Amino acid sequence: MNLPDFIAKRTINSKTGQFSGSIFKIAISSIAIGLAIMLVALLILGGFQKTIKDKVYSFAGHMQVTKYTLSNSFDESPISTETSFFQNHRDFSFVEHVQGVAYKAGLLKTEEAVEGVVIKGIGSDYDTANFASNLIKGRFPNVDSENYTTEVIISKEIAQLLRLELLDKVIMYFVQNPPRYRQLEIVGIYETGLEDFDDRIIIGDIKMIQRLNDWNEDQVGGYEVFINDELDEEEAESIVFDKVEADQFVNLTSQKYPQYFEWLELLNQNVRLFLALILFVACFNMVAVIFILTMERTPMIGMLKSMGANNKLIRNIFLMSGLRLTFKGLLYGNVVAIGFAAMQYYFQIIPLDQENYYMSFVPILWDFKMIIGLNLLVLVVVLISLFLPVWFIARMKPIKAIRFD
Repeated sequence: MNLPDFIAKRTINSKTGQFSGSIFKIAISSIAIGLAIMLVALLILGGFQKTIKDKVYSFAGHMQVTKYTLSNSFDESPISTETSFFQNHRDFSFVEHVQGVAYKAGLLKTEEAVEGVVIKGIGSDYDTANFASNLIKGRFPNVDSENYTTEVIISKEIAQLLRLELLDKVIMYFVQNPPRYRQLEIVGIYETGLEDFDDRIIIGDIKMIQRLNDWNEDQVGGYEVFINDELDEEEAESIVFDKVEADQFVNLTSQKYPQYFEWLELLNQNVRLFLALILFVACFNMVAVIFILTMERTPMIGMLKSMGANNKLIRNIFLMSGLRLTFKGLLYGNVVAIGFAAMQYYFQIIPLDQENYYMSFVPILWDFKMIIGLNLLVLVVVLISLFLPVWFIARMKPIKAIRFD
């Protein structure tokens, strides 16, 4: 029989002290509530980060390969798809996909309004699965035919501004000399909630841009590179930069759109401070509980010491008491947090204003490594904090403890 655990169990479950019983409930509740809040905060933060990053990456990839240019013109300098990196990108295990794209500025004109936009040309190699979550109506343009198509996807923001609907046709005037125009047919409407995309970008056939720019079939404005989690983005950028042509430039999406990633890092800092405060309160409560338990059980401590119990046994009794309370708090906290997160994940009970938060509901990211790690962190930090009152207990003299009132 484990004597310290047996005595700790009887001490906690004893009904002789109503006051200590209430204190135990407060200790368990503080750990449960603290852990639940921390878990929910991290699951939501992870959901926010993944949702925002996925939206940005679905539009631009993790990095872009373009040609070096000193020109301030809207027109891109073409690069060929016959380069070594583009043709052999599957040789790199960290590269998931590479696709050629091109951009061209212009004006969308209706009878009521004119709006400046940039058309993004995509080809048959475009990964529609990455972008599919942003498409709210219609379909993707048919870019697989030999001749170019004038079908396009526009954003919900542009559609509302120009009062356009699916299957409507609109004239686009392209910024070039001599000026050219095309009549475009709207076959899809997307929405990301990100102003940099929704306010100005439409998606069409890259072959139309090649025709307008007098490019060859193998020429594109640049490559979008998607990578997996095998390597850090900066390390992957360094490898890709060494493999592309000498006149080509590699740019990380996190550097091209820093406002979103800096915002996420700011959220990270705020959550870390918030979690540290909650963890401090939980530890403080446990220390207070052990001190109260010590004061109430001081005669028991004196009795055990007079019967030959050493300091190690006394310390273990109170450590086991704290451990039992902590485990109960962790159990209840996990049940509450995971239950709430599951309800939000499946039923989306908490909505958000998409204009301010870039999404329509609070997202949840199931990161079980984080859940286990946070539980272990709380357990370790709380147990370390218990050594102060336990050290105080070991210094008690038996005669003073027995006479304590």
